[in-house]
Order: sequence, then C-alpha cells, then structure tokens
Amino acid sequence: MTSETLLTVKNLAVSFTTSKGPINAVRGVSFDLGRERLGIVGESGSGKSQTGRAILGLTASNGTITADEMQFRDVDLRNLSPRQWRKVRGARISMIMQDPKYSLNPVMTIGDQIIEAYREHHKVGTKEATHRAIEMLEAVKIRDPQRVFKSYPHEVSGGMGQRVMIAMMLIPDPELLIADEPTSALDVTVQLQVMAILDDLVRERGMALIFISHDLHLVSSFCDRVLVMYQGHVVEEIRASELDLAKHPYTRGLLNCLPKMDGNHDDLPVLQRQASWAEG
Repeated sequence: MTSETLLTVKNLAVSFTTSKGPINAVRGVSFDLGRERLGIVGESGSGKSQTGRAILGLTASNGTITADEMQFRDVDLRNLSPRQWRKVRGARISMIMQDPKYSLNPVMTIGDQIIEAYREHHKVGTKEATHRAIEMLEAVKIRDPQRVFKSYPHEVSGGMGQRVMIAMMLIPDPELLIADEPTSALDVTVQLQVMAILDDLVRERGMALIFISHDLHLVSSFCDRVLVMYQGHVVEEIRASELDLAKHPYTRGLLNCLPKMDGNHDDLPVLQRQASWAEG
C-alpha cells in the first residue's frame, strides 16, 4: 500500500430488487487504494464486478448502493448528480469492460469514438484530437493506427478491439482505471499481449488499477495486492506475491482447483464449501 490513498471504500453494499425478492450482491466490502494494482478475484457471482461498477455509479436501475464511505480524493462518490458524475467518469476514473463488442458503438468508426472520449474532457479542436487518438492507438501497440482509426468495430479482431477500448479509456488520462475481466474473451497469447500493454501504460502514467478477474495465476503475476471475494464479501486480503500462501479455505480451494503442468494428472478436486464462508 502506498502512502497516498486515492480511494477509500468502507462497508460498501449493493442490493437488487427482483421478482424473487432482494439479492445482496455486495456485502460490507472495505478497502483503501493507493497508486497500486489491486486484484479482485472470485467466482462468477461473487460480487467483484458489482463492486467495480458501484465505484463508478454504474449499478443497474433496480440496484441500491450504500456505503459508510466511498471517497475518491476530494470527491464523495455516494451522492453525485449526473452532472457531477460526468466530471468523474472518464476524466478521473475509467472502466474497461469485459468484451469490446458490447462496449464499442458499431455505427461509429473507432477513430470517432476515441476522439469523442478525448473531447468530452478536453477543449480541443478536431485536428489535435485526431493526432492524440492516433498517438494513443500507437501506445497500445496497434501496428497500423491510421487504418484502425478509420475502421468500424466489426472490422477488427477481439484482441485489437480490446486494445482500442484500453486506448479509449486511457486517452482522458484518468487517475484510476477499473479493468473488469478485460482479457477473458481472448485467447492466451493475445491475453498476455494485452496485459503487457496495460502493465506498461499503468506504470508509465503512475495510475491506480483495480483488476477484476477470475484468473488467480494472472492476478498473482500482475497485481500488487489481492482481495478474494465470496458471496458478496471479502474473505481474504493478501499480497499477490504471497497468494500461494493464502490461509482462507475458500482461497485455498480455488488454488487447489487450478490445473498444474507437473505432478499427477488425477481429476481436479471439487471445492467443498462451508456455510461460515458466507457470513463475513
């Protein structure tokens, strides 16, 4: 943890009203974040994505967010108006979604979308915005930025689309980036390329990162610190480099379920859950 705290979250809860009754997706989550890379891991439905969305006020309309504190520098994130949110989202906090094909506008060129993201937060002309957009495409290691700039989302691969999303989210130069499983839809080789790009950009810009994933190996090699979530709450916090030494039985169970390249090739163990894990 660095000395400078950018984000403080205390007792965050997210619940949803459904036809079958209320669902408590996030329960009592607390953490501080400095200029570091924080991983949030857990199974599908553990509340990790809803935690990230709540920080940016992107919870669905049937959801309710409560927190004792959710402070980003000088901004209380709990009760912002739509106008106030527009000054925070993108400019100060950005979020990369899981699959670019659902996040990019299919009827706008990639260049126009990146320009729009830049000009939303910077009062510049089209020429300067175009120059910055192409520079940003180069920064995410796109070999032919001029061609991609003029392309539509369906004309690029999934890996390139994810690089475009990274470019779009970083061009306003935010202080905090939330990446919600940004490589889960990509093959392993492209995953590593995208993660290397993200790693370089975060380090160069001195940003904070919340990296949401179900991939424990990826998180342990990429992040500084890890929160492990189960049924909406944090069951363990540990340094990423020490993830193999985790104490909580849920974290141990997740690690034991991972296939190993060496050793025996018996069936992977089934995670034996305990009711006490869900009690927080």
